[in-house]
Amino acid sequence: MDYAHPQRADRLAAEYALGSLRGGARRRFERLLPSHPALAAATADWQDRLQLLAGQIEPVTPPASVWLAVQTRLFGAANDAQAAPPTTARLRLWQGFSAVALAASVVLALQLARPQPEAAPVVVVLRSTPEGVDRVLTGFVASVSADGRTLVLKPLAPLATQPGRALELWAVPRQGEPRSLGLVQAGDVPTTVRRAGLLDGTQAFAVSLEPAGGSPTGRPTGPIVSAGGI
Repeated sequence: MDYAHPQRADRLAAEYALGSLRGGARRRFERLLPSHPALAAATADWQDRLQLLAGQIEPVTPPASVWLAVQTRLFGAANDAQAAPPTTARLRLWQGFSAVALAASVVLALQLARPQPEAAPVVVVLRSTPEGVDRVLTGFVASVSADGRTLVLKPLAPLATQPGRALELWAVPRQGEPRSLGLVQAGDVPTTVRRAGLLDGTQAFAVSLEPAGGSPTGRPTGPIVSAGGI
């Protein structure tokens, strides 16, 4: 492969900086960087853009009713609908994740606006909900391959859960019940889901807090800690 080709080098560098280049492909890319100046320059450029965008975005605090409306529309009555608003410290943390999410969205838009030889993955930012800030101190970025067969869920910070609890990932359809995509790995290890039709009829992805081993009912039973629409 000609890694000196500007469009190819820029596409690979963008996926690497955004975190959607995973597994063996990411390790191979890192091995190539020292010997391919075009790749190294493109990667540094994308990393600088990400840092600049994240620093320039002013956090905007949506009203608590927005999260309640989203949670109710996707999952019915929320378990913690009457929970108290997040504290100032937690709100700042939530705003910080929102800024990162907005930066990722802008980067994705810039990437898709450029001519590309191959289809780009679909990137979905899962923002923390007010209930999620109380329990899980991070949001997520989900990258779905262009063919809709592979999803990689990456936490924005190392992930920890309470003993006896687990996080479960859901595909939320436009109609019908949410579909479980399995448990989310702890730490900073990405969770990979391989399944045909991940995007078919899917309106959003969400993460819920469940008992160890996952939901016993086949649908979310705990609070929704993070969610993002496609």
